[in-house]
Amino acid sequence: MAHGDRRRAFIGSFTAAGGPGIVTAAVAADTGALTVLGGVDGVPDPSYLALSPDGDTLYAVSETAEGAVAAYRVTADTPEPAGPPVPVGASGPTHLCLYDGHVLTANYGCGSVTAVPLRADGSLAPAPSGVLRHTGSGPHTPRQQRPHAHQVRPDPTGRWALSVDLGTDSVRVCTLTEGALRPHREIALRPGSGPRHLAFHPDGRHAYVVNELTPTLTVCRWHAADGSLEPLSETPVLPGAPAGDAYPSGVVASPDGRFVWTATRGEDVLSVFAVEGEGLRLVTTVPSGGRWPRALAESDGFLYVANEHSGDVTWFTVDPRTGVPRRGGSIAVAAASCVVIG
Repeated sequence: MAHGDRRRAFIGSFTAAGGPGIVTAAVAADTGALTVLGGVDGVPDPSYLALSPDGDTLYAVSETAEGAVAAYRVTADTPEPAGPPVPVGASGPTHLCLYDGHVLTANYGCGSVTAVPLRADGSLAPAPSGVLRHTGSGPHTPRQQRPHAHQVRPDPTGRWALSVDLGTDSVRVCTLTEGALRPHREIALRPGSGPRHLAFHPDGRHAYVVNELTPTLTVCRWHAADGSLEPLSETPVLPGAPAGDAYPSGVVASPDGRFVWTATRGEDVLSVFAVEGEGLRLVTTVPSGGRWPRALAESDGFLYVANEHSGDVTWFTVDPRTGVPRRGGSIAVAAASCVVIG
C-alpha cells in the first residue's frame, strides 16, 4: 500500500554474505526507480519478505539453521520490530505468506511448513500452532535426498495453501483446522525437475511452476473447487541448451494475464513468455541487470529483480505490447534476495 504520496519497496538480503538486512526504498510512480530510505538488521538472513494487506506490517523469515519469523511495523520508512522473532520449529525457512490468520513458512532445511498465529494487531503469537512435515525424495542427488519445501502460498480463493517441494518433485495442497495444518493432496511433477516456486494466472484457473533442477516451467490447471493441480505441459525457459549453470528462481504472471516472466541464475537472464491459451511461448530472454537473479516482482508495469551475487536490485520498464522488459536502473543492496512492493 502506498504511504502518503509514494510507494515503497522492501528488500531482503543475506546478512551472512554481507547483506544489510531489510532495506526500504521509495518507488517513483513514473519510472519505477528506487531510492533507498532506510533499513533494519534485526534478524539474521531475512531472505524473504511478505507484506500485510494494509501495508503496515512486514514479515520476514530468518533463513538460519534455527529458523524464525519476525514482524515489523512499516508505517515509517525505517521498520520497527513488532515483538521478538518467533522460532518456526524447523531449519532454513526460505519463503512465507499470510493465510487464514497465520503466517506460513516454507522450511527448506527440514522439508516442512510451519503455521504461526497472528494476533489481532498483526504481531506474531509466541509459538507455532503446527508444523506439517513433508516426506519423500527424488532422483537428483544430492539435492533430492529428502524433502525441501521452497515456497508456500495461498490460492486465489484463499481456501487452500500450496507448498512447492524441490526435494520431492511435488506440490502439496493443505488447509488449516484450528491452527493445525492438514494435508489435502499431493500432486506429482516430473521426477528430477526440482520445482521451486509457483505463480497463479490472474484467471485463478492456471498456475506456473518454475523448476530449479531443470530449466523449465510447468503449466498447470488449478481446480479450486476440490483443491487439485493438474500438470499440462513443460516448457524450457531458455532458447537453447545452457552454456553453464542454469538454475531458475522466480516466476511472475502479468496482471493482465498476457505474459509470464522467469529469472534464471547462472545464465543471469529474464525469460519472457506469451500466454497462448493453456500454453506458453518463449518470446525472448534479456539480461537480468546483474549476477544470480534470485527473485523478481512486478508492480504497475515494472519488474524488479534482486541480483544476489552482484549485490543490486534492478528495475525494468515492461513493454505493454510485447512483455519485454527494458532496464531502467539499479540500487546497490549487498546479497539481495527478494523484493516486495507495497
